[in-house]
Amino acid sequence: MELIVDGFKKAIEMIFSGDRQVFEITWLTLKVCLISILISTVIGLPLGIFLGLSKFKGRRLLLLFINIGMGLPPVVAGLWITMLLWRSGPLGDMSLLYSPTAIIMAQILVSLPIVISLTCSAFQQINDKMLLQIKALGATKLQTLIILVKQTKIAILAAIMAGFGRVIAEVGAAMMVGGNILGDTRILTTSIVMEVSKGNFDIALALSFILMAIALLITAALTYLQQRKRIS
Repeated sequence: MELIVDGFKKAIEMIFSGDRQVFEITWLTLKVCLISILISTVIGLPLGIFLGLSKFKGRRLLLLFINIGMGLPPVVAGLWITMLLWRSGPLGDMSLLYSPTAIIMAQILVSLPIVISLTCSAFQQINDKMLLQIKALGATKLQTLIILVKQTKIAILAAIMAGFGRVIAEVGAAMMVGGNILGDTRILTTSIVMEVSKGNFDIALALSFILMAIALLITAALTYLQQRKRIS
């Protein structure tokens, strides 16, 4: 219990003392996580909607691979991105390995299947009678899509929250493709692992409290958007 209290005190001290390293690490964590979940959302929502509403040959097989991707081990994602960005890899000439961009790519790889799959599930549950009623009222395709998105808003935001939860907690792939370089690719999760390996449990706990505070604030904001109409 004393260790937890010391960790909490250390977190407060780091924040209010204006520790430059902590702010840089926290800012980088926020940046890579928000960019990766934004890209996953922009790509994943349209794909999820398309898979949820359409029927075509090979759709079930595609959904199978997407659902398998939901449980993709982060170290496997890190390995694939590393091979892609390695000097002899397809994108080796771009020199992206051990950079924030590489971390973002790995986080997209682990969060995108979650956003696609959960969005697809939400649209698959839409009642066929509702679709017929919308068509009978003469709604255009765009108007129909807007109505359906509004109807599935809760599920869509849940998908985004699930994807964000995956990237904010990611450590294996980030360590592999980012290298945990101070001032360049070190984020909160990789910093915690490093401090634990050095035996600095108070600093590790302090960083974990900062990480949990970020996750709590962003998740609370998304939950407010999700439940706003219900509350009102």
